[in-house]
Amino acid sequence: MAYLLILLTICNSVLMVTGQTLWKLGATGKEVHSLGQLLRLFLSPYVIAGLMVYAFSSVLWIYILNKGDLSYVYPIQSTAFIFALIIGTTIFKEQLTLTKVIGVLVICLGVVIITRK
Repeated sequence: MAYLLILLTICNSVLMVTGQTLWKLGATGKEVHSLGQLLRLFLSPYVIAGLMVYAFSSVLWIYILNKGDLSYVYPIQSTAFIFALIIGTTIFKEQLTLTKVIGVLVICLGVVIITRK
């Protein structure tokens, strides 16, 4: 069951990053200086799709929390940083720095340590 929880939690991290990526795609280049502009942004197809992905992620997260200890599964969610780094550098052409790489490696080490029983 532990391996299934790890896999589901990593899948949930991917869903979270996917939802946030869709939000960023929907928000990039948009001016938001009024409530009306914010509402139009919120009704963007990308933002709506991101909300739907995030809603599914929330349902999955509740299932995971029902099956596992919070102190065990929550740190695994930090794998989202890995996926966000990959998406940031590939889709959004953000700069990949040594500091970011080292930070993600430290997170990976932490996930390995916390999931060892």
